[in-house]
Amino acid sequence: MQPPNQPQQPYGGQPADGNPYAAGPGAAAPTAPTGNPYGDQPPAPTGNPYGEQPPASTGNPFGNPQGQPAPFGGAPFSPAPPASPIRNGLALGVLVAFGAAIVASIVYGVLLGSIEREFGYAAIGVGFLVGFAAAKLGGSNPVTIAAAAVFSVGAIYFGQLIGYAMVMADAAQVSFSEVFLDHFDTVTRVWKEDADFMRYLFIALGAIAAIGGAKKAN
Repeated sequence: MQPPNQPQQPYGGQPADGNPYAAGPGAAAPTAPTGNPYGDQPPAPTGNPYGEQPPASTGNPFGNPQGQPAPFGGAPFSPAPPASPIRNGLALGVLVAFGAAIVASIVYGVLLGSIEREFGYAAIGVGFLVGFAAAKLGGSNPVTIAAAAVFSVGAIYFGQLIGYAMVMADAAQVSFSEVFLDHFDTVTRVWKEDADFMRYLFIALGAIAAIGGAKKAN
């Protein structure tokens, strides 16, 4: 049997010894800690919490700085080069020479058919007109001048065929289109039979006049 009036253990019967939370008899209760419960901490950072950052770039965000590889592994985009003015002038000059040759051949042929005789000096005028128009609009490119000389020879030849067809149509009392289109071989055969040295000379002079007209235009 236990002796009576045995002292009781406080709060659950645990001894005070070894219990850090137990206080002895008569001891004051521990006070709550004051100040920062986590101890001394460094002060909170001020300013930019992410540190120094490079300034934001201005201008084109997709530009390619010097020394940097192009995005996506490809070359930087560059606009298509403009068309060459020399090429454009050359094409224009050839087209103008061809158009002028057609117009000059018709005028020359109508003149020959109207007077019903050959007018050699008009061939020189045809060549000069073709060369002048081609160089005036297409420039003095050597290819343009050469094309004007060749087209002037064709203009003189076809102009003389037109004149022959007009004379033959008037003699046969038929239309010009019937003679020139349906009997073109007959027209060319008659032209060859009547051709002489002076006719070929004026054709050559027409080509020379085309070169002179091209130089005169510039």
